[in-house]
Amino acid sequence: MNWISNYVRPKINSLFSRREVPENLWTKCDECGTMLFHRELSDNLNVCTNCNHHMQITPRERFKALFDAGVFTEVKVPEPLADPLQFRDQKKYPERMKAAQKATGEAEAMLVAEGEIGRTPIVAAAQDFSFMGGSMGMYVGNAIVAAAERAVKLKRPLVLFSAAGGARMQEGILSLMQMPRTTVAVQMVKEAGLPY
Repeated sequence: MNWISNYVRPKINSLFSRREVPENLWTKCDECGTMLFHRELSDNLNVCTNCNHHMQITPRERFKALFDAGVFTEVKVPEPLADPLQFRDQKKYPERMKAAQKATGEAEAMLVAEGEIGRTPIVAAAQDFSFMGGSMGMYVGNAIVAAAERAVKLKRPLVLFSAAGGARMQEGILSLMQMPRTTVAVQMVKEAGLPY
């Protein structure tokens, strides 16, 4: 039994070896480079405590912060055709959708919900930039129209958090048609005399 190889070397190696630290405990600020503890960052609503840089926030996190006690109910959005143009570039469109759904945990790039802010009921919609760049496809158009119709039906204010990266190229002209649809939906809310 060699004392140096059996006792001293393992002790020295343990002092200098890398310890396994979970990667999701710390987040680096994009602006100032400060390492922020994940609980401290989430308690501050994804705003850097050092430089006040606002980092991305998911629609669910946004709604938990927005609505009283974080309580909200999702509003059902009509589902469009899955792959209307049979679009294919390096990947098929359904494959891109599955990858985005897996990465974000959401079905699409927009979430619509209703809840209360200061006991005032509202309807809100929030876009998720991490879902294919927040690109506006038929589903996002349907979501904004559904939110506007729900707001008018219930006579509630509509709050919309936009984080769009433009039209979704995989849906071609169908995605470009969503802009006039959403403009009409917002006008419908304004004509009803409701805050937007």
